[in-house]
Amino acid sequence: MTTFPDPARFAHVTDWVFDLDNTLYPHHSNLFSQIDVKMTAYVGELLTLPRDDARKLQKELYREYGTTLNGLMARHGIDPDDFLEKVHDIDYSWLVPDPVLGTAIRQLPGRKFIFTNGDRRHAERTARQLGILDHFDDIFDIVAAGLNPKPARRTYEKFAELHAVTGHNAVMFEDLARNLSVPKSLGMTTVLVVPRNFEPTFSEIWERDPANEDAVDFVTDNLAEFLTAIVDVTA
Repeated sequence: MTTFPDPARFAHVTDWVFDLDNTLYPHHSNLFSQIDVKMTAYVGELLTLPRDDARKLQKELYREYGTTLNGLMARHGIDPDDFLEKVHDIDYSWLVPDPVLGTAIRQLPGRKFIFTNGDRRHAERTARQLGILDHFDDIFDIVAAGLNPKPARRTYEKFAELHAVTGHNAVMFEDLARNLSVPKSLGMTTVLVVPRNFEPTFSEIWERDPANEDAVDFVTDNLAEFLTAIVDVTA
């Protein structure tokens, strides 16, 4: 289920950029479902809505504004810090440490970054539970992005400017194809990380991105295996 890397496409890479949720950990761990439930509950409590109505509105906000947080800020002026703290109050023990992934990331030549629409605290907790936190040079989170989420072009540009990342020397790993469109236009190599056997553990039809297939250079359902292959060809 993996398109293995062409040595020539990765030998020049000096900056390795990873999304967090459903990318650095496998989709089947279902960790993000906890956050999803918390976001629905937040919307319901804020607007005094029953669960089904709150979930429908949450997904509407996600589609229209890029993140539920952005939508709630735009429409209801919520405190982003309060939202981020509450929706990331989850059980990280659902994640199994991944030493193979850690070894592969550590051995990649150059700098490694986490680039997430979540916040730094969530990224740190997630990466620490996976046993990979110490292998990253920095985390670029939604706060560093000025609360402007991927796939906004300015957010990628801000990340690139902050860390002096040159597109042609970078690769981006993401679980949503639409979030690879701008990196591709900036010259980055792009890798789409999909659920194991390409079958999601829960169906979110509106998250599929057939219109962005041209933004994807490689596809994998096993990040550790893919990175290990890259280490082998760049060593």
